[in-house]
Amino acid sequence: MMTVYDLAENQYGRPRAAKALAGAAREPYWLDDPERPDALPALDTDAETDLAVVGGGYTGLWTALMAKERNPGRRVMLLEASRIAWAASGRNGGFCEASLTHGESNGLKHLPGEAEQLDRLGRENLREMAETIQRYGIDCGFELTGSLSVATEAHQVQWLEEEADADNPDLVFLDRDEVRKEVDSPLYLAGLWDRTSTALLNPARLAWGLQRAALEAGVEIYENTPVRNIRNAGAKVRLLTDSGTVTADRVALATNVFPSLLKRTRLFTVPVYDYALMTEPLSADQLAAIGWHNRQGLSDLNNRFHYYRLTTDRDGAARILFGGYDAVYNYGRSMKPEYEHREETYERLASHFAATFPQLADVSFSHAWGGAIDTCSRFFAFFTTAFGGKVAFSAGYTGLGVGATRFGANVMLDLLSGKETERTELQMVKRKPLPFPPEPVAWLGVKITTAAMVRADRRQGRRGPWLKAMDAVGMGFDS
Repeated sequence: MMTVYDLAENQYGRPRAAKALAGAAREPYWLDDPERPDALPALDTDAETDLAVVGGGYTGLWTALMAKERNPGRRVMLLEASRIAWAASGRNGGFCEASLTHGESNGLKHLPGEAEQLDRLGRENLREMAETIQRYGIDCGFELTGSLSVATEAHQVQWLEEEADADNPDLVFLDRDEVRKEVDSPLYLAGLWDRTSTALLNPARLAWGLQRAALEAGVEIYENTPVRNIRNAGAKVRLLTDSGTVTADRVALATNVFPSLLKRTRLFTVPVYDYALMTEPLSADQLAAIGWHNRQGLSDLNNRFHYYRLTTDRDGAARILFGGYDAVYNYGRSMKPEYEHREETYERLASHFAATFPQLADVSFSHAWGGAIDTCSRFFAFFTTAFGGKVAFSAGYTGLGVGATRFGANVMLDLLSGKETERTELQMVKRKPLPFPPEPVAWLGVKITTAAMVRADRRQGRRGPWLKAMDAVGMGFDS
C-alpha cells in the first residue's frame, strides 16, 4: 500500500519540483542574514583558564553563559572550530520543545521511573529559557505556539485519540473538520494540539544572542579555533589547538555531532543528515488559503516524518519551512560538506509540500539546505566525565536539542562542580544509550532499519520483526 506521500511523488513529478527549486539558494535560510555577527578572532597564543568550553553551538554557548552566571569571577573561554551557529544550531527548524527525552512515549520506554520528573524538569527548562531570552533581550522571535501532530493516514487517527487526555485542557484532539480549521490541508484526517510544550524561534538568532550575552558577561570566545587533542595535565587539562594551547581547571566538551575528543564515546552517536526547504514570502491571499492563525509547529506521524512551521522575515513577510522525511547516514560515520545538499531529497520535499498544500502548489522555494544530527540509540542526550571529573561531555540530542541543550549544559556544569544535584542523580545522566556497532555493521543496520520503516509506513504502521527486535534491545531508529 502506498502512503499519501508516495502518491504525492507520482502526482507532482520531478520536473515540477525542480522548477519550484530552481531559484533556491543552497544555504541555510537562517544564516542568510545581513545582521549575522562578524567573525571573532582565532586563538593565537597559549592561555590558562578556569573553564574551557569546546564547541560554539547551543550546548557550548549555554554552558559558557551559565558558568558566568553561576560564578561571574570565573574565567571562561569558548573555542569554536568554525563560526558560531554554522552547524546544527543554525540549520535546524527552530522547534524548541520542553521534552528532554524526544517525547513522552520515548521517555517512558527508556526511563519509566523518571518520566514524571523529567517532564517537570523539561517544562522548567523551557520556562527558564524563555526568561533568559527576555532578560538578555535576545531577538530570536521566541513564541510559545504549541505543536500540532497531524494524522495523514487512517490508522493514525486512533493513535491521536489514545494520546489525547480529557483531564488536560492543553492537549486537545481535533477531528478532521477541526484540524482543517486550524491548518487547511486535504491530507489531514485528525490532529492533536499540545498547546504548551513547544515554542518556535529563529535558531541562528538565538545562538547569536547567546554569543552576545556571553561576551557581555566576560566569556572569551575564539572562532576558527579547532581543538585537535585533549590531554591530562596533572591537576589540569590541556587542549591543543593549531596556534595555541589552553590549560584549564575544567573542560566542557560540547562538540555534539562531531567526532568526540574522548575516543571512548565515539560509538554512541552517528551523524544523520536531515534536509529542509524554505518558501518564498507568501502573499496575504496565500496565507488566508491555509489558515494557520495559531502558528503551531506541525509534524506528521509517519516513521519518516515531516516537520514544518511558519516563520516571519524581518519585514513581516511570512514563509513556511518544510523539512524532514529523509534521514541519511553515510558509510563510516563520515561528514562532508557535499552531504549538506541532496537534490533528490529537495525534490521529494517539494512534491510533499505541494500535496500538503495544493493551494500553494505554485509557490517557489528560496532556500534549501541540510545538516547533520547527533543521533544516539535512545534519541536523547547522554553524559559522561573523564580525567577524574575535570572533563564533562554531552551529546546525542538527536534533533531535539534547541531546548534540551540548555538542560544538558546545566548537567555538565553540575558534573564539573563535583556536587550532587537533582540533575546529576538522574538515571538519564548516569546511564548511557547502547552504542552503535562499528562499520560495516552500522551502515548495514541503518539500511535495513530504514527499509523496515518504509515498509511499516506502507502497512498501516505495523512494525515488522526487525523493528520489533530493535525496539526490544533499545536500538530503535527514528528520523
